[in-house]
Amino acid sequence: MTAYPPEPWNLAGQAYLSVWRVPVSDLPALPDGVEPVVAAGRAQVFTAWIDYQEPGQLQYHELLATVAVRGERLSSSITDIWVDSEVSLAGGRALWGIPKDLAALDFTHGRTFTASAATQEDWIATAAFTTRPSLPIRMPAAFDVVQMLDGRLKRSPVRAKARPCPAAADWRLNEHGPLGFLAGQRPVLSARLRDFTIVFGG
Repeated sequence: MTAYPPEPWNLAGQAYLSVWRVPVSDLPALPDGVEPVVAAGRAQVFTAWIDYQEPGQLQYHELLATVAVRGERLSSSITDIWVDSEVSLAGGRALWGIPKDLAALDFTHGRTFTASAATQEDWIATAAFTTRPSLPIRMPAAFDVVQMLDGRLKRSPVRAKARPCPAAADWRLNEHGPLGFLAGQRPVLSARLRDFTIVFGG
């Protein structure tokens, strides 16, 4: 059994986010009882490359896709997620029902951030983000992550702060892979969340 910290996890690092509008019929499966937020027949999907760094409790890389869902406050449900840490994988599954899998994740920070993700079977995605100037303001955010854990829905609170910076993003997605439902589309918005801190869980 892989040891992992109890919740909440206090994490920090850099994140690169894109927002997509996806036809409801193309969405991956959501937990029973969870409904996507729909506008004009499309749902909002958020994808992110995340580099968890010190002084956070854990240091690892992550790629995820999460769907905005109905809730008392801003909520999402993670449909696909890969990490390069067995500790993160075990904790995410056991504490919150997050369906983490292992993958090789390669990140290069610089004027343009580049990233790639692949499993032993095939590649998942690559991306390049070029950050644009922004004001040095740290903004708070609070939302719930809704997953199925032990046969019941679990809503996990998340609190975060970051310096958002607009970015241009170029994604390449394996149309036959788990993120293939996004292939052929372009994100409607992308950003870097610089120097974020996050408290995940209750």
